[in-house]
Amino acid sequence: MQEIYNFLKDLKKNNNREWFHANKERYLEGKRMTEDFAQRLINVIASIEPEAAMLTPADCTYRIYRDTRFSLDKTPYKTHIGIFICPGGNKKSSRPGYYIHMEPGNSFIGGGCWCPPAPLLKEIRQSIYDNIEEYLEIIENPDFKQHYIKLGDNLLKTAPKGFPKDWEYIDLLKPRDYTVLAPVKDSLIASPKALDNILPYLKSLHPLNAFLNYIFEEHPELKGL
Repeated sequence: MQEIYNFLKDLKKNNNREWFHANKERYLEGKRMTEDFAQRLINVIASIEPEAAMLTPADCTYRIYRDTRFSLDKTPYKTHIGIFICPGGNKKSSRPGYYIHMEPGNSFIGGGCWCPPAPLLKEIRQSIYDNIEEYLEIIENPDFKQHYIKLGDNLLKTAPKGFPKDWEYIDLLKPRDYTVLAPVKDSLIASPKALDNILPYLKSLHPLNAFLNYIFEEHPELKGL
């Protein structure tokens, strides 16, 4: 995996098509390694969530080419690699999953539910409100807190519509993204023991993902999101 990081470091310094084409073989080898790593991650997560076994690396990995049509930054290539394992869905699904981010100096492990559509976001908040004791047990678990430093992002400034502003735990309903993030050293993922290193993060995230996934079981109409 260290070869992937070496390639990304060089790509950041030479983010242009001429350099990329001259180093196409390095990219293709890194792509092969990424897909192999994604498959091994799928296998590990399938031991926690069996639905993951239906996924392929193509369901979980992203193109390195940037869409520059609406961006001021016209550099053609991403300088990171992401792998999103979403049991019961795929990389485009709104369902919760497990994310591995490989970027020199900015690697992290994350997951949860990112950018949920409005109907799903409403049900997430309602589920937390209705099951606050269960939710607190998950997010206050020492193992969870040991691995993840942040829960929820893109916060509202006030209470979401339909919920009492004076509720004791109203801040837990303010995120627009119910995601978690754990910054890690590049060496944790680049290591030959990467899967062993990552597994504790995946296991500690599973209860939160299970809580969020239960919403889809209660509301089948959301499964297409």
